[in-house]
Amino acid sequence: MTTTAVLPAAPPAASLRNLYYVRFGFAIVWASLMVVVGKSIGPVSATLIVLYPLFDAAAAVVDLRSSRTARLTAGLYFNTALSLLTAVGLAVALTSGIPGVLRVWGVWAITAGLVQLVVAIRRYRLGGQWPMILSGGISVFAGANFIRESAAPDGTLATVAGYAVLGGIFFLISALRLHSVAKKGN
Repeated sequence: MTTTAVLPAAPPAASLRNLYYVRFGFAIVWASLMVVVGKSIGPVSATLIVLYPLFDAAAAVVDLRSSRTARLTAGLYFNTALSLLTAVGLAVALTSGIPGVLRVWGVWAITAGLVQLVVAIRRYRLGGQWPMILSGGISVFAGANFIRESAAPDGTLATVAGYAVLGGIFFLISALRLHSVAKKGN
């Protein structure tokens, strides 16, 4: 006879904290690579551009699996769909040049920032959400700036690296704040 042990699910704060640490690490590595290859569209920069929203979609799925509260799932499902749609939009925009990529990235930053803002406000009681609230708000302004930059003749894909680093820093701060919340839950 085989028995299967069922491990208890990690508390929401611990799961979210771990996800935020992973998102921080990914953002820093991704941004570092983008700074090196983002001056023009090439195979590596194109792959990185499409990879970022795909990673965001995967992170939203992980978040969905650990959250499972009705108030949050709508925003997380929307974010997943938005990120997948953005990956497709970026793949298409890559064929038209850097301005097109910056416009799609800008629209994504605005809409994803609004979703992040709403989800973080709804998670406020969980703790560690102020950085996510700030990040969502800043994302809206950054997106508008990407759209504005798309009109510049010397735009580069590397400009999105700073956006990723700042977002990663906000994820790190939230993860650190959630660390104490997760400890209380154990």
